[in-house]
Amino acid sequence: MEEPYVYAYPQGTCPSAPQGNGVTGVIVDPRFCVSYPVEMAIVRKVMKLKGGNFVITDVKGKMLFKVKDPVFGLHDKRILLDGSGSQVLTLREKIVSMHDRWQVFRGGSTEQGDLLYTVKKTSMVQLIRTKLEVFLSHNKEEKTCDFRVKGNWSENSCIVYAGESDAIVAQMQTKDTVQSVVWGKDNYTVTVNPNVDYAFIASLIVILHDAN
Repeated sequence: MEEPYVYAYPQGTCPSAPQGNGVTGVIVDPRFCVSYPVEMAIVRKVMKLKGGNFVITDVKGKMLFKVKDPVFGLHDKRILLDGSGSQVLTLREKIVSMHDRWQVFRGGSTEQGDLLYTVKKTSMVQLIRTKLEVFLSHNKEEKTCDFRVKGNWSENSCIVYAGESDAIVAQMQTKDTVQSVVWGKDNYTVTVNPNVDYAFIASLIVILHDAN
């Protein structure tokens, strides 16, 4: 049975944008929140050995983000760059922890003052589907997640929900997905709902791949 595709974004789930700009759902930066759905093409270069293996474009092929591994062979840190090459987010995996955890920081920082959100894999072993829970930086107790992700990279399945609700804020489009191992590439399309921070969603896609 297919998951319902709901264009909904509960008020108060995310930090508000700076007063006066009319944007809701800002987590990373207001420039990544727009009033219309955003379709992102995710290209994973499976044979890439350095410099990052993710490129994220819009449907017209314009570069939105790319992922950089700062140190070759060290997979506990990645940097999400925008199309101009500026650092947007730093994703750092905490290797020694009870659950797999990633901390996501603003720009190239790893200082706690720049922490935006934490992503936790709910189980060390997921044979079928991976579930991620996202806690925004103000959610210190982590009793209830602010977002959750359910997905399986190999099945082209990924849905991002707001909190514990059934409201979908982003979804991988399996019906339009083109998979190809020719030339060492996998290609996917993710639709991000209006007024949802698509840089935030892009970071969750990268973490989902690592978690799988």
